Amino acid sequence: MPDDLRAVVIYGVGSPVVVDVEESLARAGLTVAAAVRNHSGEVRVLDPSVVITPEALTAALTALPFVAPFFTPAHRQLVAREAAAMGFGSAYALVDPSVPAPRGLVHGPGLYVNAGCTLGAASVFGEFVFVNRGASVGHHATIGRFVSIGPGAVVAGSVSLGDGVVIGAGATILPEVTIGTNAVIGAGSVVTKDVRPHCLAFGVPARVVRTGIAGFNDQEVT
Repeated sequence: MPDDLRAVVIYGVGSPVVVDVEESLARAGLTVAAAVRNHSGEVRVLDPSVVITPEALTAALTALPFVAPFFTPAHRQLVAREAAAMGFGSAYALVDPSVPAPRGLVHGPGLYVNAGCTLGAASVFGEFVFVNRGASVGHHATIGRFVSIGPGAVVAGSVSLGDGVVIGAGATILPEVTIGTNAVIGAGSVVTKDVRPHCLAFGVPARVVRTGIAGFNDQEVT
């Protein structure tokens, strides 16, 4: 991303977390050039004056990077594809300025790390990862595409999370655990052993309570 970047586009305005993204952008000294209302429904941005329809997008706007403010992995994936189809060429990786980022942070496009998080060294984040308020990700973690980590969750060192995984608020993933693609960990759970793909695990210690789920909210990241 160019050093002189000053503005981004928010793609999607209906999710409650859009306001946190707006605050992170403001703290980073970035302005919102536009917020695209891509579907009917409630508009939740703090500044409705920037809201536009997809038909109002211009070449100048699609030349800017976009952010996808959605916690649900499948929603983020859908919006990322839709934005690309509308002509956007890049997604902005936004780490809230309150977060001390490790040197040489390795991540894909579209990363969002909310305020008050802790990131360990030598971890790798895939594209469009969402780390919510106050979460902690340990060293040498491998985080797949479109993973969502809830507020206050703790992901310990050397953990591996597959694409589309959701870690619920306040959950703890112990070191060296692997959680498979599109698995969901319930809020407050403590995961002590590996969880297979497409499973819902919950409890202390966490146990698999459902198998064969598509993913979070029964929606799959592909």
